[in-house]
Amino acid sequence: MRRTIFEPEHDMFRETARRWFQQEVAPQVERWREQGFVEPEWFRRAGEQGYLLMWAEERYGGLGVPDFRYEQILIEEDTRHGDIGFYLSLHSRLVAPYIGHLGTEEQKQRFLPACARGECILGIAMTEPGAGSDLAGMRTRAVDQGDHWLLNGSKTYISNGQIGNLFVVAARTVPEARHGLGLFLVEDGMAGFRRGRNLKKLGLKAQDTSELFFDDVRVPKENVLGDPALGFHYLTNFLAEERLINACWNISHAQVAFDLTLDYVRERRAFGRPIGTFQNSRFRMAEMRAELDVMQVFVDHCVIEHNAGRLTGELAAEAKLLSSELENRVIDQCLQLHGGAGYMDEYRISRMYADARISRIYAGTSEIMKEIIGRSLGLDDRKL
Repeated sequence: MRRTIFEPEHDMFRETARRWFQQEVAPQVERWREQGFVEPEWFRRAGEQGYLLMWAEERYGGLGVPDFRYEQILIEEDTRHGDIGFYLSLHSRLVAPYIGHLGTEEQKQRFLPACARGECILGIAMTEPGAGSDLAGMRTRAVDQGDHWLLNGSKTYISNGQIGNLFVVAARTVPEARHGLGLFLVEDGMAGFRRGRNLKKLGLKAQDTSELFFDDVRVPKENVLGDPALGFHYLTNFLAEERLINACWNISHAQVAFDLTLDYVRERRAFGRPIGTFQNSRFRMAEMRAELDVMQVFVDHCVIEHNAGRLTGELAAEAKLLSSELENRVIDQCLQLHGGAGYMDEYRISRMYADARISRIYAGTSEIMKEIIGRSLGLDDRKL
């Protein structure tokens, strides 16, 4: 299907990015998956290409290009030719904007240039053991000590947890208020801050995921982002872009799985002919092609809405919900069409199947997305 949202300059950018991922990144993927993390130097290499924090103004090390379509292209080319666990977008578009939009001038000058160069790798610490998607139920606390905040608690399932240098940490600051949270910049090396082990996961083997612990961490006042009582409000505002990022990942991952499977069913023969010529295979491939085209149009529309400042939390939730469910459904069918070969790790579809399962969980589960969408329709039992 011809996509209509890109201009010639986007096409040129895609060609350059594609070559980089094909020639430089692809040869590293097997090692990353085996060792369980991406070496920090690859963030620096991405920074040298200008692929990090493209939205940031030049005085902060960026290109001054906020157009999300460039990030969408990086997501698509990384998914196809690199590895879905190489979390450039988490660094650039999920975490760094907290500093870019909420940070003081001093904070921007201190952190953003190093982030744009890939010398400072970012992570965000929201999720806690036992709390899951319930941000308002978090137990990590920060107490105002006059010239600093004292941070205590723990976080889990934190992406870039092993290689990250700077984390945006959410903590309760107003004990009596359910939504009384603050956001704190915790730097590698702060006394009392330590990392747990690199957690073993079903998929995303190249991506490091960790527990983080905070024991009487003294966070200076100059490391507070915005109002220390409005963190919950900030988090909910930034979740729309996070879910759009996920939707772009999801549809890209599903598209790659489809293309791999189309090649496979054309070449694999059974009973004297390619398995793609059997009616069951043809019909399944046809259904997936139609669904993928529809979903791509919807995600592209959300990207345009986001560029125009019109992407709502509800629409982002729809994109995240539908794209993640389709991704998992498509990759499951693609593995089935591979037969026994699809269960073998030497075939990429096997690894993609494991990688895809998290999409319906992180950035808000499918069930949470349905809650958000349902409440936007006025179907909230607290109001009916």
